[in-house]
Amino acid sequence: MPRILYIEDNRDNRILVRRILMASDYDFQLDEAESALEGINKARQNPPDLILMDISMPEMDGLTATGRIRRMPELQNTVIVALTANAMNGDKERTLEAGCDGYIRKPVDVDKLPDEILYYLRSRHQ
Repeated sequence: MPRILYIEDNRDNRILVRRILMASDYDFQLDEAESALEGINKARQNPPDLILMDISMPEMDGLTATGRIRRMPELQNTVIVALTANAMNGDKERTLEAGCDGYIRKPVDVDKLPDEILYYLRSRHQ
C-alpha cells in the first residue's frame, strides 16, 4: 500500500484530497502535515513513498521544504509532487528546479488525481 504524505497548511484542501484518495480504487495510506516543518519531521520519522507538497505555506514554503528533504539521504528517492495553485509562467519550472518530480495544479481534477499520483509512484520505479 503506497504511503502518501500531504503537506498542506489549508485544512479544506487536506480534507478534499483525503476524500478523493480514500474514495479511489487504489489503496493509498495517507498521512498529513499542516506545515512544512511538520511534514519534514514526519517524512524523516516514517519515509513515505510520495509527498504531495503545497508550495505556498507560511513560515517555510514548499520549495524550501523540498530542498531540505532532497538533502536528506534517507529521503532522496522519495517522489515529491507539487500540488499548488501557483500557475503563473515559470512556476512549474521552479518547482522542478527545486527538486519536485512533478507538478499538479489546483483546483485538482477529482477524477484524475488518484491516477496522477499512481503515475508518479510508478515513475519512481522506472
